[in-house]
Amino acid sequence: MSTKNIMIVGVGGQGTLLASKMLGYVLLKQGYDVKVSEVHGMSQRGGSVVTYVRYGEKVYSPVIDKGEADIILSFEKLEAARWLEYLKPGGSMIINTQEMEPMPVITGAKIYPENLVEKMQAAGAKVDAKDFLALAIEAGSAKAVNIALMGRLSIYFPEISKEEWQDAIVANVPPKFLELNKKAFELGRNA
Repeated sequence: MSTKNIMIVGVGGQGTLLASKMLGYVLLKQGYDVKVSEVHGMSQRGGSVVTYVRYGEKVYSPVIDKGEADIILSFEKLEAARWLEYLKPGGSMIINTQEMEPMPVITGAKIYPENLVEKMQAAGAKVDAKDFLALAIEAGSAKAVNIALMGRLSIYFPEISKEEWQDAIVANVPPKFLELNKKAFELGRNA
């Protein structure tokens, strides 16, 4: 198997770290060599953050170059567009349709771009865009948006059972939040 590349992108502390830990957990259980990068970016200041997850028979580095990502999982539309050049031709983007205005938009210096999903599709990306924040709220907390997104990502891995993903939730989420996160995962998976 050739190496596969997944990027998890977001803004600030949106849960990219937990998402990458869960993904690494299930892939390791499948017997893959997995490399997960540290979170890169400005998470403390609400800036853009990215985590790389690479897996295969033998992986030497967690870094993903432009045009190499098989899947980009994005917590926000503008972040998805920002990282589009990293997607390989025919790659997939799973996007939370939430819009988080960056500082230039907040200050009035710029406007939030329109039709981002359509523009990414026109650029050749396979886009799976849904309101995962609403699903997280339905599950019981907006903070579970990362797990709702992971639920959606799970359908891109038919070789990994739903139970194995649930095990990853149990291994990575505090017990008092398990039921909430399991519900968010199911809602995202079935969205």
